[in-house]
Amino acid sequence: MKIHEYQAKEVFAEAGIRVPKGEMVTTPNRAEELAREYNAPVMVKAQVHVGGRGKAGGVKYAETPEAARVLATQILGMDIKGLEVKRILVTVAEDIITESYLGIILDRVSKRPVIMVSPAGGVDIEEVAAKTPEKIFKLAVDPQLGLRSYQARNLAYKLYRDPLQVRKATDIILKLYDVFWKVDASLVEINPLITNTSGDVIAIDGKINIDDNALYRQKNIEQMRDIDSEEPSEVEAREGDLSFVKLDGNIGCIVNGAGLAMATMDLVKRYGGEPANFLDIGGSSNPQKVVTAMRIILSDPKVESILINIFGGITRCDDVANGIVEAFKQLDLKVPVVVRLTGTNEEKARQILKKVKLPYGDTLDDVVKKAIELAETTS
Repeated sequence: MKIHEYQAKEVFAEAGIRVPKGEMVTTPNRAEELAREYNAPVMVKAQVHVGGRGKAGGVKYAETPEAARVLATQILGMDIKGLEVKRILVTVAEDIITESYLGIILDRVSKRPVIMVSPAGGVDIEEVAAKTPEKIFKLAVDPQLGLRSYQARNLAYKLYRDPLQVRKATDIILKLYDVFWKVDASLVEINPLITNTSGDVIAIDGKINIDDNALYRQKNIEQMRDIDSEEPSEVEAREGDLSFVKLDGNIGCIVNGAGLAMATMDLVKRYGGEPANFLDIGGSSNPQKVVTAMRIILSDPKVESILINIFGGITRCDDVANGIVEAFKQLDLKVPVVVRLTGTNEEKARQILKKVKLPYGDTLDDVVKKAIELAETTS
């Protein structure tokens, strides 16, 4: 789960990390009022869950309250990578001297939080890694020992030489690490972390991604969810208790079990196809889940065939087959569907599927090849 910049800054401020004064608004009038209250130039920043807001024209500098109103009018309603801007952050503009990067990510290889800092802030960290990797410094933190002050200070010295700024940055790194654990984050990021003309070190941008599996104990964070800024198909999948991630391919995949789903997607790639999604219906035998899964996949206009691959254990093949038949009744299926159901009640499933006369495969290789072939025929 992602939260907006203004929400991330609220979390930072609560932890004692300095951020510029600012407020989320939804109208140009309020943007102008805030700029007058602050009595200073402001930044008007679109609040959407995508990167590249600045390049898209969603981050602007306003020297006067009137300019803040004009810019707010322009930014509200903008389309940025398919998302409509419904909220903006109006925040005091800082006099920037230096820009640095500070982030913490969960590294699944080392199974540790990794802190990354770079004196080259203000741009995507991926761009820095590609062009000047020597400017990125990393530290994998032992979760049992925690982050030590000397470790944070060593990282701060990679960013600044002034002892006072090093001390301030050290404090921010330690507090950001505490935030990472406190909110069950998979990512916390400040980009840029700036110094101003007074020598202060301030987080003028913020990003936090939360581990969905921990939301049951992060009720305050869960209330920050902005459904309007999320992919509609992913919202429907979550409400239907499905694990779904939209991709850019044309082969829709419905599978049970994350491991089998990954193996299916890998095989689609191996035979020259492109998966359109990751979709795991889980261990449930509820036929309605299959109907919901089909509806979600059909909402993607890029999908040219649907591959259903079920290994029946707890999930019964006949229940999945009933869901497929029900989907054909309820939905306007204009793309071909190919099925592999093996395991619990497999023979019953085969009999049920005779009602809809679907291509049926005995092996995963067979159905993957057939799904790719049908997609090519459709296109």
